[in-house]
Amino acid sequence: MATLLRRCWRPLRALGGPGGPAADVPLRGVRHGAGLLYPGHIPTSPLQKALLAAGSAGMALYNPYRHDMVAVLGETTGHCALKVLRDQMRKDPEGAKILQERPRISVSTLDLDKLRGLPEGSLGQEYLRFLDVNRVSPDTRAPTRFVDDEELAYVIQRYREVHDMLHTLLGMPTNILGEIVVKWFEAVQTGLPMCILGALFGPIRLSAQRLQVLVSELIPWAVQNGRRAPCVLNLYYERRWEQPLRALREELGITDPPSVYVRDLA
Repeated sequence: MATLLRRCWRPLRALGGPGGPAADVPLRGVRHGAGLLYPGHIPTSPLQKALLAAGSAGMALYNPYRHDMVAVLGETTGHCALKVLRDQMRKDPEGAKILQERPRISVSTLDLDKLRGLPEGSLGQEYLRFLDVNRVSPDTRAPTRFVDDEELAYVIQRYREVHDMLHTLLGMPTNILGEIVVKWFEAVQTGLPMCILGALFGPIRLSAQRLQVLVSELIPWAVQNGRRAPCVLNLYYERRWEQPLRALREELGITDPPSVYVRDLA
């Protein structure tokens, strides 16, 4: 039994090692050694995936800031939802183009000087402002490792890399309340179990005041917008930098957030 458990948990050892595929390299279906479908891929059995899912879920619930555990949970539980998202992208002209070209969002692929020079209120400038104000970097997104399909591996990688774009679209900061709101939007949009768990259990540590605002105003708003908006993975954001953020929100049917000061409440 001990030997079996060691084998099942062995993939987690790689999480502390060198990073996966470079952030500016598209994930492609090229064999990279025995059983490897893309750079950084770690083949796992169904039993290993189940144990990884259980362990990562426990760690993620205990410490929501363990992004490595959140990533493992998403990869080991999201197969069915990822297939649905992939099919939605295939059926959409813009989404199909993304699947074909496999763009990546990272510091190395972004032209920061160009973004800074874009007109006030454009998607590119507002996205860069979000990164600066919240002191976050697109390079912090974990590389995909446990998805045993290279196309689905790219889909979940793309989801991770546009997460900050969704913060920008929704006008949500990176505090815990803002993250929970985005998780509700993502849960409706993607159906990923990781997002659903984050949306349901994320509020546990909120104060009564923040919980009341979340339940009465922010969750209904996030769910309504998540249902109304088309699949946000079908947006080729890199080709929309100059589009006014307000116009993009109108295109997607995303309304302004409720008139509560999210940043002050967290």
